[in-house]
Amino acid sequence: MSGPTVVIIGAGIVGCALADELTGRGWTDVTVLDRGPLFVTGGSTSHAPGLVFQIHPSRTLSRLARYTAEKYAGLGCFSPVGSLEVATTPARLAELHRRFGFGQSWGVPSSVLDPAACATLYPLLDKSVISGGLYVPSDGLLPAVRAAETQAARATSRGARFLGDRAVTRVLSRAGRVTGVATADEEFRADLVVSCAGFWGPAIAAMTGVPIPLLPMAHQYVRTTPAGASDGLPILCHPDRDLYFRAHGDRLGIGSYRHEPMPVDLADLPGDDHPSKLPFTPDTFRQSWAASAELIPALRGATPEEAFNGVLSFTPDGFPLLGEAASLRGLWVAEAVRAAHSAGAAKAVAEWMADGRPAIDLHECDLNRFDAAQLSPDYVRRRAVRTFVEIHDIVHPADPPPVRNVRVSPFHPRQAELGAVFGEAAGWERPLWYATNPPPESPRPRDEWSSRHWSPIAETEARATRRRVALYDMTPLTRIDVTGPVAFLSGLVAGDVDRPAGTVVHTVMLDPAGGVRGDVTVARLGEDRFRIGGNGPLDVDWLRRHAPPGVSVRDVTGGTCGVGLWGPAARELLAPLTEVDVSAEGFRWFRAREGHVGTVPVVMLRLSGVGELGWEIHTEAQYGLRLWDTLWEAGREHGLIAAGHAAFDSLRLEKGHRAWGRDVTGEDDPYQAGLLPAGDRAPERWLTCLVLADTGDVPLGGEPVYAGGFPVGHVTSAAYGWSVGAPIAYAWLPSALAVPGTQVEIGYFDRLLLATVATEPLFDPRHQRPRR
Repeated sequence: MSGPTVVIIGAGIVGCALADELTGRGWTDVTVLDRGPLFVTGGSTSHAPGLVFQIHPSRTLSRLARYTAEKYAGLGCFSPVGSLEVATTPARLAELHRRFGFGQSWGVPSSVLDPAACATLYPLLDKSVISGGLYVPSDGLLPAVRAAETQAARATSRGARFLGDRAVTRVLSRAGRVTGVATADEEFRADLVVSCAGFWGPAIAAMTGVPIPLLPMAHQYVRTTPAGASDGLPILCHPDRDLYFRAHGDRLGIGSYRHEPMPVDLADLPGDDHPSKLPFTPDTFRQSWAASAELIPALRGATPEEAFNGVLSFTPDGFPLLGEAASLRGLWVAEAVRAAHSAGAAKAVAEWMADGRPAIDLHECDLNRFDAAQLSPDYVRRRAVRTFVEIHDIVHPADPPPVRNVRVSPFHPRQAELGAVFGEAAGWERPLWYATNPPPESPRPRDEWSSRHWSPIAETEARATRRRVALYDMTPLTRIDVTGPVAFLSGLVAGDVDRPAGTVVHTVMLDPAGGVRGDVTVARLGEDRFRIGGNGPLDVDWLRRHAPPGVSVRDVTGGTCGVGLWGPAARELLAPLTEVDVSAEGFRWFRAREGHVGTVPVVMLRLSGVGELGWEIHTEAQYGLRLWDTLWEAGREHGLIAAGHAAFDSLRLEKGHRAWGRDVTGEDDPYQAGLLPAGDRAPERWLTCLVLADTGDVPLGGEPVYAGGFPVGHVTSAAYGWSVGAPIAYAWLPSALAVPGTQVEIGYFDRLLLATVATEPLFDPRHQRPRR
């Protein structure tokens, strides 16, 4: 046998897929345990409807589903019957065009059909009640239990073993690392333990102290009496009524999310062989049945024959939970994974375990992506319930979550007084714009979709930043204090951080394969003191995982706050308030100083997220309100305004500043992304700046880019550039097209937007303004 000893908890489709993927990589000492009998274990796999939809706004989830479909097709466990998602409202038809665009971006062919073509594909439909549909021919059905058995057989042939009726009662550990698991009467030693327990994840969390933020919830499923169906019918989705349909021979299976959310307490599950199949609640299905019969008239002569409420896992943001726990090394998790993503998620986790990194970006799915408050039972419950409710809703990427004011900066009272309209970022309340700032006299027209959660006041704030000076709340950015030898950081980042104290370096953290783990600033405040500006909990986790003895890594975000003071008048405003020499010669570009602003002790970093003269100013949270008031009072005579994230996003794109997680991820190298000089390298693709024709349409991200009528890339982020007078988008394109002057088109709903590749940065290309 080779490889470490691995115990997988859960012999559902995810656990079996992971055993198959690990043994396929030569890790043959793998034991899979399940509390139920093999392979109808009683978990979600036992009743899963087996739907595989490959188009999703998330590229990651789409890729996981694509691999799942491809692998199971090769194993004879997948029927590519296709899927048809129908619209009954104009808003839904527009959404189907948007989803078609995602498919083009992620490489999943599809087509938007008229009602007649939909009825040809699905003869049971009443075409008079629909306005169109999205057809994905490569979607299909998988028999989840058979797929689990097939993969288990492959893994067994390579040396793995599967043991049923072995409920894990303890996860064993020593000195912060797992050593195995125990059942009622056996112990299984292991170097690595992987929880693939599905909705039992919270029970595993209770054994380990590792938060697994998921909520078990019931979902209604009905099989009808004969209704004229046949096994070749596509999966049918009726999102306007939160319904889906699949054929079971001449019968139909109907799944409904139309009912009120039904959270499940694990203690209330039945103790039989099917604990995840709860008694059906017919009263909550009445509306679903009526809506089903309206869409499919054949159901008017049918009745429910078999029905149950099946337990599934829901997370606060709707994404799976993958990766190694931060607080208990060797404990890995692959939870809240739908059957549609099972093989893809298993492959990614196996790569992560065996190679140290997955082949695709998984930051949206990383177990450690949440802040501590986002792991609270109340937060998980309320957000997971919202995830259930919105599963078929038309969700705008900026729609606010149901739980607000989880993390509030010390500036919040002053921002509220100024009429701040808040959005949310990682639990933080973040001003989008300020209602007390006047809108422009002649605001530019903007399409309905991109104008949601946006205001023309963003133009006022962006122009004021360029012309005078503005105050931005930078508190939501992650601040990490590292104490220890500089060699520690030098080994993790691409830039030279072994500079004199008082130096700031903008660089990237790299994984072992050279992928961008994070776009960061490193300020050296002393011989062995560093302040890192990062992107969230994953940066903290990465640094802690690699910190040797003697190195301290502290997330100080919650105990600190920060502002960006930027604009041509920033120095004039700041100079009288501080003993620090803020002249161009005394405080140069990319330098750091500690001092005071008024009575407030601060760390000042001369850098700019918007491409203007100014500083990021950090202080402890206890001084935050005083810092704001000091700057605000002094700023009156300089025309200081408060500005929000909508203006910030526009200004940063004008300067070509990348946003990690949107423009750049762990599967991109820093040269392709334009974060480091490419030199003689010739990557196959580039993160490219596009300027769009000013039609009033502004993409938001994920839209396909076409050349010659073929999809060639996708938009990462976009905004209107007030300084350049046109919408700006960044997109990944093949190197042959990433040439200034090349014209391409961006798919936006049911229309194409003309765009031209531009030399970046679009604003102040010689970088003179921030260096003044």
